[in-house]
Amino acid sequence: MVGIRRTKPPRPAYESRTYVGLPALGWREWVALPDLGVARIKAKVDTGARSSALHAYNIHLYDRAGKPHVRFDIHPLQRNAETSIRVRAEIVAVRSVRSSSGQVELRPVIHTQIAVGDHAWPIELTLTNRDEMGFRMLLGRQAIRGRFLVDGGRSYLQRRKRRKGDR
Repeated sequence: MVGIRRTKPPRPAYESRTYVGLPALGWREWVALPDLGVARIKAKVDTGARSSALHAYNIHLYDRAGKPHVRFDIHPLQRNAETSIRVRAEIVAVRSVRSSSGQVELRPVIHTQIAVGDHAWPIELTLTNRDEMGFRMLLGRQAIRGRFLVDGGRSYLQRRKRRKGDR
């Protein structure tokens, strides 16, 4: 048809907290792992990583009531080796994971709850030593699929829940 110009429908307006009905995450966010006793840990949101990973050290595998379990320690704060949390969890799998450096590593996998802003849901976490990495936790695409969109140019879009006494 001559003279008729087809135009695309307008895109929805971007808001700092939602886009196309889904809340937005920045490339890094503060998250909580309440089942593990972690009130706050800085996570890098990485859509290039399939699975999520948590910095763990002193990892010890053992059986309890015939089921595989793991005991490990966490340093939840970057550049702080003083603060440590001891955790015990049931192992749901052991997976072969290729790290960003190309190394293949067998990692224990656990299930736990994650809280980001006002949202909480169960995720799988692989346990590995992330001492050489900039973030103690990596939040991969499986954990956020269908729940969030990621704005790679912004940080900390999800605010932590306000508690009594917070200002």
